[in-house]
Amino acid sequence: MIIRPATAADIPAILAIWNPHIRDSAATFNTVEQSPEMLAAEIAARAPGFLVAEAAGAVQGFASYGPFRAGPGYAHSAEHRVILGPGAQRQGIGRALMARLEVIARAQDIHVLIAGVSGENPGAIAFHEAIGFARVGHLPQVGRKFGRWMDLIFLQKTL
Repeated sequence: MIIRPATAADIPAILAIWNPHIRDSAATFNTVEQSPEMLAAEIAARAPGFLVAEAAGAVQGFASYGPFRAGPGYAHSAEHRVILGPGAQRQGIGRALMARLEVIARAQDIHVLIAGVSGENPGAIAFHEAIGFARVGHLPQVGRKFGRWMDLIFLQKTL
């Protein structure tokens, strides 16, 4: 497995992983699928903190981070995402992505990484807890998707 910075050449593979999560799952509250242009802008804005995991010649997942909130007081806090493709869970790919992302975040003087996880995604909550994140907040019914209200769980790791 190779963990490396995402490039424009990875956009189709990332979209093939990400858009089904947006369209078909409650793992994200986002309802707008990403376009190639939107993703290219995000990769550029988040570099070097936008990574892909490649195995068997294919992108298996990605992770990135960006600002947690606007304003200079939040400059050392970042919110991240880690999304894996079908069949890529429980193979160490998410752990490898997050380990590299944490190294990059530290080098960029990020003090805290924050995960905002759907309350309907217990696997992601357990994953974050297993890699050292602590639950720090529970916001009931702040997200809406598929005609129902969903909770948001915040997890945090001090780097």
